[in-house]
Amino acid sequence: MALISVNDTTLYYELRGRGPALLFISGFTGDAGLWTEVAETLFDAYTVLTYDRRGNSRSPRPKNWTAAPIDQQADDAAELLTALDLAPAVAHGNSQGAVILTSLVLRHPEVLRAAIFHEPLYATATPSEDDVRLRQLIEEGMAKGGPPMAAELLLRWVAGDEVFESFDLSLRNRMLGNGEVFFGLELEALTEYRPTLEELSAVRLPCVVATGVENRDPEALRHIFYESSRWLADGLRAPLIETPGSHVPQASHPRALAETMRPILANLNR
Repeated sequence: MALISVNDTTLYYELRGRGPALLFISGFTGDAGLWTEVAETLFDAYTVLTYDRRGNSRSPRPKNWTAAPIDQQADDAAELLTALDLAPAVAHGNSQGAVILTSLVLRHPEVLRAAIFHEPLYATATPSEDDVRLRQLIEEGMAKGGPPMAAELLLRWVAGDEVFESFDLSLRNRMLGNGEVFFGLELEALTEYRPTLEELSAVRLPCVVATGVENRDPEALRHIFYESSRWLADGLRAPLIETPGSHVPQASHPRALAETMRPILANLNR
């Protein structure tokens, strides 16, 4: 178990492999364990860094921590890369992690070589009916069993029942335990954050935006993630590429995702 103190917090992290640095930023649940198979596939060519975001899973909750702004999460990632002497790195963020990566690109471009955004969800950019549906799901879970049940319902929605049931029990328990942090601190900051088109147009780092192939259809359950990805790609003038599966391919199609990423990473590391 590796812990490091950065940005007035303590983060759990895992390092694998050798070669150019590659950082993965987790979304909802904030757990490094979601990237294990992807990391074990890519560590032959890259130094892969994964971590539990502050206050989640094996990263202890800071004292007197009462808010979790996206910029603070981005600062954590920047200081982690710097402290481990891994900057500049290619960073890949999924979902909430892609929102955090947006702030990282805007605030700390010096620690990055390039950025890959997988299906960021900017709440204010989504169709209102889908936003209402997600809020109803959360409210249902909170009424049935508080933050852990709300976390389970949300995980089942974004990942699918089959993927949820396949999670290792210890990983699943950690993720459900992180519901208190997400719904109590992170969700408000997540729903408030959205970069401006002016900010995005000024980004000079090489960027790629990714979306799950299963979400392309307008009738798909999670099509809102495709729409948010397309909005970001247009704002960055970046290519929009498709990855296997839906919203969390690191859990549903980890090795296929890793192999899809290889040529992209090779191009970004030139």
